[in-house]
Formats: sequence, C-alpha cells, structure tokens
Amino acid sequence: MLIPIDHPDDPRIEPFLGLRDQETRKQRERADGDMASVFMAEGDLVIDRAITHGYSLRSVLIAGRRTKPLPEAVGDADVYLASDSVLTEVTGRPELRDPIACFSRPPLPELGELLEQHSTFAVLENVNNPNNLGVIMRNAAALGIGAVLLDPQCADPLYRRAVRASMGQVFAIPHTRLAPLPNGLDAVHAAGVTTVALTPNGDVALRDFSAPKKAAVLLGAEGPGLTEPTMAAAQHRVRIPMANGVDSLNVANAAAIAFHHLQTA
Repeated sequence: MLIPIDHPDDPRIEPFLGLRDQETRKQRERADGDMASVFMAEGDLVIDRAITHGYSLRSVLIAGRRTKPLPEAVGDADVYLASDSVLTEVTGRPELRDPIACFSRPPLPELGELLEQHSTFAVLENVNNPNNLGVIMRNAAALGIGAVLLDPQCADPLYRRAVRASMGQVFAIPHTRLAPLPNGLDAVHAAGVTTVALTPNGDVALRDFSAPKKAAVLLGAEGPGLTEPTMAAAQHRVRIPMANGVDSLNVANAAAIAFHHLQTA
C-alpha cells in the first residue's frame, strides 16, 4: 500500500525518526518499549534477504519521487512515500537512493540450543564497530560458521550499518549474547567446544593448527584485540603469520582467514 507522507510528525513514520543521528538511533533501539522491538534495514537486496530469511516486515520508507519497483517480497506492506522535506528531517538529506525498511526484531536464540545445533562458532569480544561486525557476520555466513556469539559490549548485529555492511548476510546466520568474557566461555567449554583465540602473539601458526570438530574462534576489537583474561581462558592461542613487519590485520579480514581454516582443516 503506497501512502504519501508530507509531514515528519506523521505518527505512521515514528519508527523511522532519528536515522540521521547514529547514537540516538542506537539508544532508541536498545531502550525499553516498542522501539526495542524493531530494527532498520536499508537497500533493496538487504530488505529482500531479510524477508527471505523469515524476518517480519512492518513498513518501508522511500522517496516519493522513486520510480524503481520495490523487491517483490515486500508484497502488500505499507510503503511510505516521503516528500523531500520529510526525508531531510528523517535522514538528513532530501534524497533517498535506497528504501529503508522497518522490521520486527525477533528474540535471540538460546545459547544452549546454538551450542548443541552447531559445530563451529565465532566468539566476539568488544567488537563495537558496526562495519567490522557486519563484515564478520558476512564472512561467517559465507565460510560455514554455524553461529556467532557476542559479549555484552559488542555492537548490535541488527543495527542498520552492521546489516548493510553484511549485505544482508546477518540474516543468514544465528547469533546470540554471551555473559561477559572470560566467564562467558564457561558455557562454551561445557558444551564441548574448543576455544581458539586469534592473536598476533599466538603460540602456533594458524596453518599448523589442527582444528577440532567443535571449535570457536575468539576475536577481539580492532586495535586492542582480545583482553588478557579472555586469552588466558582460551584453550588455544593461534596467530596468522605475516610478512614485512606487519603485526596485524583488520579484524574482519583476520576472521575470514580463520573461518576458512576451520572450514578446510
């Protein structure tokens, strides 16, 4: 259903307000109440993938001047045609190249279920950059990781920038939250999963590491990496050998190499 919107105070587009302020938006979606039950996805491909993976679409915001058809999967959802003044208020710019969709946020899976159902995992500590997190999720989906486990300090995988960086692949791989690390690893170890910390100071080169049947790669934030207590709690510490004095890779690139090793070892 196509619905023209000519004023930013129209209550029908209230879920879309705050898109121009990233911090305000993240706080709104973390808060209690109705906003905590939604997330935003941007772009035709990303929206189509969310619907394909069973996420419930609430509504879509597009530029009123858009002529390109929306993804067929949008179906009969409410589509708000925003005027230039509304777009400026909502997004900070008078033009909107890609549609923005509002989806219902599903509950997180139970940790125990994921540990039972899957054999390979990524465990993330303090990965609070949405772009890095999104690319890690994309790499995990592409390279056969069963689930992603995040500590409480990690960014939200369903935050709009993370979703976009993942090219919608965040919807293809389950994720849930762990208790703060290193104690959060107790449940992982109890499920028979071997933990492998990826660090430049690892005891063994990744290429020489024989990956066990059930394994979790531990990854820390860009720059500081894993904390010392978490590395101490991991059962193995491995490194990616590098040439020319380079001491580290972007965390998402390092993750892809480690995920590929788990897949092929």
